[in-house]
Amino acid sequence: MLERKIILASQSPRRSQLLKEAGFDFEVKTVPVEERYPVDLPVEDVAAFLARKKARESISLIQDNELLLTADSIVVLGDQIYGKPEDKEDAFNTIKKLSGKIHKVITGVCIKDLEKEVSFSGISKVHMDVLTDDEIHYYIDTFQPYDKAGAYAIQEWIGLCKISRIEGTYSNIMGLPVHLVYRELLKF
Repeated sequence: MLERKIILASQSPRRSQLLKEAGFDFEVKTVPVEERYPVDLPVEDVAAFLARKKARESISLIQDNELLLTADSIVVLGDQIYGKPEDKEDAFNTIKKLSGKIHKVITGVCIKDLEKEVSFSGISKVHMDVLTDDEIHYYIDTFQPYDKAGAYAIQEWIGLCKISRIEGTYSNIMGLPVHLVYRELLKF
């Protein structure tokens, strides 16, 4: 359906999986990008800002007839952003704070070619049941969630056993709002 090749500038195996399952033709290419943002940026804008930053720093990866696709996911509780945990203690503290609460997963996306770009965000609300300390330790020890925003993945044990409800899309929580990506690619 899409005539232009997509270059996914992401090391996330989950984003690749989602695009593959949705039938997109794409290739993965990456460059290192530091995930920093202005401290005064509203939390709702951080994920899209980071996606745009990744796209702008990865523009050399594409040719005239190709599209660049970048994304970044954050977990938000109140006004606090929970990114990828630094270590086991950070992962434990993050999950403990999310336990028994409703948080948001915001995935910012940028689609860019050599002439224009569009960015947008998918937002999902996640209802997490209370986790005991033993459950948190089990999850961290078993699944090593150090590359995941909010220190958990929806497709793993916490998502299967401790998420009681989501408002929004599963794919957004997993790392890419595929329905929004498809809609924007068709318009691009």
